[in-house]
Amino acid sequence: MDEHPLPPCAKRLPKQITQHGETRVDDYFWLRDGDPAGIRAYLEAENAYTEAVLKPAEPLQARLYEEILGRIEETDTSAPVPLRGYFYYTRTEEGKAYPIYCRKRGSMGAEEEILLDLNELAKNEKYLRLGNFKVSPDQRMLAYSLDVSGDEVYITRVKDLATGALLLDRVENTYYGLEWTNDGRSLLYVTLDEAKRPYRAWLHTLGDAAQSDRLLYEELDERFHLTLHKSRSKRFLFFELDSADTSEAWYAEAAGGRVEPRLFAARRHTIEYDLEHQGDQFFIRTTEGGRNFRVLMAPAADPCPENWAEKIAHREEVMVESVDAFERHLVITERENGLRRLRIEDENGDTHFVEMPEAVYTLAPGENPEYETGILRFHYTSLVTPMTAFDYDMKTRERTLVKQAPVRGGYNASLYETVRVFAPAHDGAKVPVSMVYRKGMRRDGSNPTLLYGYGSYGISIDPAFSSDRLSLLDRGFIYAIAHIRGGEDLGKKWHDDGKLLKKWNTFDDFLAAAEFLIAEKYTSRQDLAIMGGSAGGMLMGVAINRKPELFGAVIAKVPFVDVLNTATDPSLPLTVIEYDEWGNSNRRDFWEYIRSYSPYDNVARQAYPNMLVTAGLNDPRVSYWEPAKWVAKLRTLKTDHNLLLLKTNMDAGHGGASGRYERMKETALDYAFLLTVMNG
Repeated sequence: MDEHPLPPCAKRLPKQITQHGETRVDDYFWLRDGDPAGIRAYLEAENAYTEAVLKPAEPLQARLYEEILGRIEETDTSAPVPLRGYFYYTRTEEGKAYPIYCRKRGSMGAEEEILLDLNELAKNEKYLRLGNFKVSPDQRMLAYSLDVSGDEVYITRVKDLATGALLLDRVENTYYGLEWTNDGRSLLYVTLDEAKRPYRAWLHTLGDAAQSDRLLYEELDERFHLTLHKSRSKRFLFFELDSADTSEAWYAEAAGGRVEPRLFAARRHTIEYDLEHQGDQFFIRTTEGGRNFRVLMAPAADPCPENWAEKIAHREEVMVESVDAFERHLVITERENGLRRLRIEDENGDTHFVEMPEAVYTLAPGENPEYETGILRFHYTSLVTPMTAFDYDMKTRERTLVKQAPVRGGYNASLYETVRVFAPAHDGAKVPVSMVYRKGMRRDGSNPTLLYGYGSYGISIDPAFSSDRLSLLDRGFIYAIAHIRGGEDLGKKWHDDGKLLKKWNTFDDFLAAAEFLIAEKYTSRQDLAIMGGSAGGMLMGVAINRKPELFGAVIAKVPFVDVLNTATDPSLPLTVIEYDEWGNSNRRDFWEYIRSYSPYDNVARQAYPNMLVTAGLNDPRVSYWEPAKWVAKLRTLKTDHNLLLLKTNMDAGHGGASGRYERMKETALDYAFLLTVMNG
């Protein structure tokens, strides 16, 4: 049994929690509401223990870091994006942790203008994250927002690009979503409530005090969060309200400071929709009439539901993921059989699909801010192909390679192979599993394997390249992704069948994928490691509670594991807003169902695999105490001598370290842990 002693912490008092007539005792609640200094000392002691245990692996970790660093171009430039006569791009410099935001006028051969150097802004900060970056319509001003703690609460500032001076304008408690009115005199932004839910949209006129800003919209229903953006046509501002399965949109003319939001269509339970604008009409992507979305049209002059007409009918096997409107083209991103495709339609109604060179890949429209263009920027990658930016002529169908992410050290894609297989689930469903490995791999059950999973919120985990991952592949690892229910990898129904009272499908799918890899002799139980973060960390917790013997090692990144306690506390960020994903625990049936899988509540007296668990002290999405409590309970109940390590980043939040070098060190630590326990 793990003999790691709990470090000193005052007032270790359990808490009794009563709901639905039942009383539970939470022995580790003190990690949430105990003495802050004592809790910090506890987390730092856990960090010291992790460092001590992994000290013999420090040379390996250092070697892995040098490998990962050695594959990137430290001094590099992104693919430039054209916008109204300028080319916007970011670049990095050797030894500097953050990107530098730049532009050039007329051509990439022109003189460079530095708009924002995050390295300068980070000099006195332990953490720095850029939230919003919006250049004014006349391109003379830059509005941007920064988070310096990892809690995803931003401060918005405005910079005069001609002089480099910061304006006095300063708005606190802002979130993602920042837009200019077309006259360049005003900004629209979003603020957070006490539960860190984005719920208010404001209009700020440059030069005015933030206290005088005009409230444009307030969302009182705690299940909904607010986002805002401007149409590519620049004519409209969209205010979108979303819960897990219901949405509503308001729109306003973006011309000047008299922004007056109007309701587009009132929300109806389980109906989702969003808007795009082109010319004299709106396009409406909606689940009304089919869960995989169909596309409707409405005249911009009078978009009442009576005037809607169908553009693209619903299809059971094809999901419409997005609609992007350009002056003379529509780009419809669709998903079929787990793969995206780009459908292009011109002003005459003629359509075609952009051809792809590989059978298993990831594809997405890129940054396309210009409306009056026939060129589409899209990004392409696969498990063996580095991220590649193409410019695609939507009329001639010619594509131009703009940039492929460089991989230093002589990367040769032909040495690796990627495949997709299907694992049979408990109810007959076929779960896609994408894999990559070095050619010559033998299916004899001896290959160390890292299986990744997520499976929540309808988020699809598409197969993408990682140069970091080569450090595992070149050491004989197989890397696999289980495309389990709860995501939308196979359409909206794939998500529906992995949430609420069907959530166990997510966990069973992942276990089925693991058992398939073992049965088909890709790997063995002792050689199989699993990894997931956030809701994927919850997946890790359920998997090892259910079948710990299947796995040799686990990496759980900022894991959402104290599910029942979080689901019953509406004061926490995301609790109420996610009732439509997990279920409202005020209902007994949901409460009992969540209790059946909540990892923290189902830790058992049994043997567990080697585990590395991470947390972020300032994490607003998964509070640090969730992984901390889980690890404390595991230490008490587990019956094995395997490693159980908790690593808390004391200066960051949900996404871990903000600088690229620190992120590489985190990856090197993960890999060093894996290689140590898998080879031990």
